[in-house]
Amino acid sequence: MSTPRQRVVIVGAGFGGLTAAAKLARTDADVTLIDRRNHHLFQPLLYQVATAGLAPTQIASPVRMILRRQPNVHIELDEVTGVDLAGRQLRLGDRTIPYDQLIVATGATHAYFGRDGWAEHAPGLKSLEDALALRSRVLLALESAELDMDPAARERLLTFVVVGGGPTGVELAGAIAELTRRALACDFRRIRGQRARILLIDSGPRVLSTFCPSLSAYAKGALEKLGVELMQGRPVGHVEAQAVTVGDTRIEAATIVWAAGVQASPAGRWLAAETDRAGRVIVDADLSLPRHPDVFVIGDVARMPDGRGGVAPGVAPAAKQAGAYVAKLIDARAHGRASPGPFRYANYGSLATIGRKAAVADLGPVKLRGFLAWIFWCAAHVWFLIGFRNRVQVVLDWLWSYLTFERGARLVFEAVTRSREIRVVSPPVEVRTAS
Repeated sequence: MSTPRQRVVIVGAGFGGLTAAAKLARTDADVTLIDRRNHHLFQPLLYQVATAGLAPTQIASPVRMILRRQPNVHIELDEVTGVDLAGRQLRLGDRTIPYDQLIVATGATHAYFGRDGWAEHAPGLKSLEDALALRSRVLLALESAELDMDPAARERLLTFVVVGGGPTGVELAGAIAELTRRALACDFRRIRGQRARILLIDSGPRVLSTFCPSLSAYAKGALEKLGVELMQGRPVGHVEAQAVTVGDTRIEAATIVWAAGVQASPAGRWLAAETDRAGRVIVDADLSLPRHPDVFVIGDVARMPDGRGGVAPGVAPAAKQAGAYVAKLIDARAHGRASPGPFRYANYGSLATIGRKAAVADLGPVKLRGFLAWIFWCAAHVWFLIGFRNRVQVVLDWLWSYLTFERGARLVFEAVTRSREIRVVSPPVEVRTAS
């Protein structure tokens, strides 16, 4: 009598979930992949969409296209509302899906450290909708400044605040500085010659605190060369509509971006699991939920042990490695083989770009900075993009931008109102359906 095929359900088509699904291609299992969106997003380049460097279709690919040659995968566009651990069922509104093995890879969202009301005035950057809304906000600030002759209003419109000095915050601040400097010098008449004010605020003593001090110092100098003002060691006290307060200083800014932290998705509540302060599910050494060896939690939603007594970082390589590990473990179980040992994260280094020709790369014993690090950063990000066409398009766009200083995706989806207030709506996101 043949053994029934395993039913593997994966929640989330990010780096971890997609890698797990791809690695299960030759496993004797029926795989169901569930996500609220129909596309996989290459989040490390999301800030480039937000600053008009790339188009959305260059960093996103339809999940069905990616896995179309994998007949054992069934894809569902839906939202999970709960998990019945005892009955081994996933709840999606009024219906349920049974599973034998469950992989939860639902990622993370913005963390405002108990001040969720700030989200309305200082949005974060986690999705294409976020990136397109921020792009419109930045470009509309320039357009509004061109219309408004009041000096105070113009100064507010040309002030951009980024909260958080990690890689996302540093990359955003540098990209906004380059975008506004070029636009103000070439494309506007009334505000030509004026300088935009870009502030990067971080509560820590230095930017890129996870990098070595020398690379952090280089990043600080590179940002200052771009005209970015750094406010370090000073946490944000309050955020309101078009203003942020740091200590006793109130800074009026039409554009405020939050890049100060992340909070895990609500998977911990679905699973009634123990979580850390960031909402990450605490998992065993094999990334399974304690007392539930058939449930795995990976990526940003999990506090994953790195196999050395520490915790794996919340970065794309860690999620991909976790997805591959869990797929290998499930495959071993399906074929009656011994399970692999505990998950062990391999740290291949950290990268961050500060702007044109400036980046840092912490590769363990090797530290790179400047143009060489920037070339390495470009090559690494292009390599991990999905789809040959996307890789070619990104390389050509970057080459064009490098030679001409132009950004080709400077499109605004909402007009300026008569009151000169910036109004941004999330535009519909069009995603390619061909490779």
